[in-house]
Amino acid sequence: MFSTFTFAPGTGLFQNLADLFSYGDGQFGLWALNSVLYAGLGGFLSTLVSAMAGYALAKYEFRGRSLIFYSILGGVLIPGITLAIPQYLLLSEVGLAGSYLSVLLPIIISPFGIYLSRVYAASAIPTDTVEAARIDGASEFRIFRSIALPLMVPGMVTVFMLQFVGIWNNFLLPFVMLSDQSNYPLTVGLYTLLSKGSGTPALYSLAITGAAVSIIPLIVLMLVLQRFWRLDLLSGGLKG
Repeated sequence: MFSTFTFAPGTGLFQNLADLFSYGDGQFGLWALNSVLYAGLGGFLSTLVSAMAGYALAKYEFRGRSLIFYSILGGVLIPGITLAIPQYLLLSEVGLAGSYLSVLLPIIISPFGIYLSRVYAASAIPTDTVEAARIDGASEFRIFRSIALPLMVPGMVTVFMLQFVGIWNNFLLPFVMLSDQSNYPLTVGLYTLLSKGSGTPALYSLAITGAAVSIIPLIVLMLVLQRFWRLDLLSGGLKG
């Protein structure tokens, strides 16, 4: 007796994809673009802020540095669910609730990203190199741009990947902040399909197909960014 299991797509796959992308005049495509905006731009800004903060905490001596670092470390332990409502109330006061910025602004600051960048900067950037650049008259911004950033690329790639995946899969923050379906990311959009599925069972198939499609960008991201880790390992082996 032969098994019928196969990795080949079923006969209804392409029809399901067509139905998914045509639903609501292309709402799924709009949700996907919103997710790319939130995860891509938010991940980039968060990575940049984390790199700057991590470099400053690792290479600058100033009063209160340890207090700031341990406060950030404590922020890693705070669940995001406890901050969603206060963030909504705060952004409502300034009239930003419901906009793209209401999702982007809270994710720019990542305590874990700052912590990871600080640890990586402390080990990857030689203090002697920074001091030599200062003696040569280089400004602090030029030192950060020309010396620190290139050395921190592997660590920044890690932070970006973690932020991208976290933002891409984030449901609570956009669910609380957004009311207009045109601003929804995939997570909230697919949730609306599931909630409507009780009255329209065909939407369950669209939600399942959409969930499968939403994984593809994460797979592509991993395949693209893994070469940075491989290059870092090779360079470390050559230096050793």
